[in-house]
Amino acid sequence: MTKTAPALPVFRFLAALTAGLATLPAAQADVVVKDDTGQEVRLKAPAKRIVALAPHIAESLYAAGAGDKLVGTVDYSDYPPEAKKVTRVGGYSRIDLEAVAALKPDLVLAWESGNNMPQIGKLKALGLTVHVSQPNKMENVADQLVRLGQLAGTESAANAAAERFRKRLEGLRAANANKPKVRVFYQIWKSPLTTVGGPQIISDAILLCGGDNVFGHLKQMAPTVSVEAVLEADPEAIVATGMGDAKPEWLHDWDKWTRMTAVKRDNLFHINPDIMQRHTPRILDGAEKLCAHLDVARSHRPAK
Repeated sequence: MTKTAPALPVFRFLAALTAGLATLPAAQADVVVKDDTGQEVRLKAPAKRIVALAPHIAESLYAAGAGDKLVGTVDYSDYPPEAKKVTRVGGYSRIDLEAVAALKPDLVLAWESGNNMPQIGKLKALGLTVHVSQPNKMENVADQLVRLGQLAGTESAANAAAERFRKRLEGLRAANANKPKVRVFYQIWKSPLTTVGGPQIISDAILLCGGDNVFGHLKQMAPTVSVEAVLEADPEAIVATGMGDAKPEWLHDWDKWTRMTAVKRDNLFHINPDIMQRHTPRILDGAEKLCAHLDVARSHRPAK
């Protein structure tokens, strides 16, 4: 008669082995994200040292819950206040490549239309991992937050911020749907006279508010135009930015063109560029002001 070995010691051994395996750290999966140029960005683990090469990217990184990972940024990165303390690596249009490399980042965040892309190519050639963003639509701001959360390992905070943005955006869209169109000239600067073309996110904000960008047919992000072209377009409203919260003096240079509809109806408006020209959650603050200005322009229409 064959003897059977006791099963209990084997069972205990298998149980102990299973428990031991359970305590081993799980293998860390690579973080893989496609950027706005279609390039695959791959990290072995969420980034811990990040350089942001535009003020709006640094701001969005904080909004995504990853501000504590920011080790370098560029001039004019001033929001939130903590960003002012971060090491500078030049301006967004001219990066100090050595300064970036010296910070030993595991991730560099670049801006396609604002950064010097040949310089960005040199950063890649140095072996740095670079993610390039270009949010041209309002909803892309939320998409950017989600990707930043994935790259930095702060998905929970980033996804929550993106959801808040989307809900607020939908509220603005619903509130301004079906309003009569207002022809808008958006002026970024006086000399050269600079506006926004169709691909620029501000054009999307104008559309959101029931406006029609008179230079929306132009394909450049920030085309220069002539005074004659503005007069010919005859906008119903002119919205200008400048260098801060104060209305730029040159906005009222248009007053002499008394036949232009915007001047005749006193529709010359101003918005702080920080809340209108940065691709961050604060662009909704700018959009709310823009929508309010266009409502004023509608109220100035002659009674029928």
